[in-house]
Amino acid sequence: MREISLFWEDAYTENETAVIKKIIPNEGIILEKTLFYPTSGGQPCDIGLIKFDKQVTRILQVRKFEDQDILLVPEVFPDNLVVGKSGVQEINWELRYMHMRMHTALHLLSVVIPLPVTGGQIGATKSRLDFSMPEPVEDKQRIEDGVNSLIQQDLDVEQLWIKETELDQNLNLVKTMSVSPPRGRGDIRLIKIFSPESQIDLQPCGGTHVKSTIEIGKITVGKIENKGKNNRRVNIHFSQ
Repeated sequence: MREISLFWEDAYTENETAVIKKIIPNEGIILEKTLFYPTSGGQPCDIGLIKFDKQVTRILQVRKFEDQDILLVPEVFPDNLVVGKSGVQEINWELRYMHMRMHTALHLLSVVIPLPVTGGQIGATKSRLDFSMPEPVEDKQRIEDGVNSLIQQDLDVEQLWIKETELDQNLNLVKTMSVSPPRGRGDIRLIKIFSPESQIDLQPCGGTHVKSTIEIGKITVGKIENKGKNNRRVNIHFSQ
């Protein structure tokens, strides 16, 4: 049975009960339904707690494991932990929400700069995308204004699923050159950003996002770095 990813079902869920599916000795715990997002696609993992009866276990790391399972790495293994035991997951919501806002903002950055993405990294207060960009940016303010204009349009954000074969017929949906959409499930998750009148962005993505761009808040474009002959790094952070 494939483990269920609650962070895809509803990224706004802060706590959820789940049952232990597997215990990997000296490594971690695998739950039947996982609320914790694993490190992937440039987005850091969630951290938080699992409460087993009266025992509280801190989760310090979350990563993808075998057979599409997700491994939760505890600070300390609780006593008497067994398969089938039920616990309550509680993510660090403040951190999750920062990542949701940042990840969605990077999608908008890729709209304002319509060039192939060669890399990226999401942080709680600062994030970046690398672009295949032979010529330096002439007007950084234009980029910042463009992203903030899209944010203020209060655009809707939703997930869609298509078959892998459909993606093969629409490879122009893939913006990232460095990371390929995860395959092997039979379907591909897309993130769509749109208004009632038009589609703004549609691309494969496994991250967590806000429901509306207005939730992002105002961003500032920081340093734009030269990372090679044809590569430029554009940093963004939340405005104070």
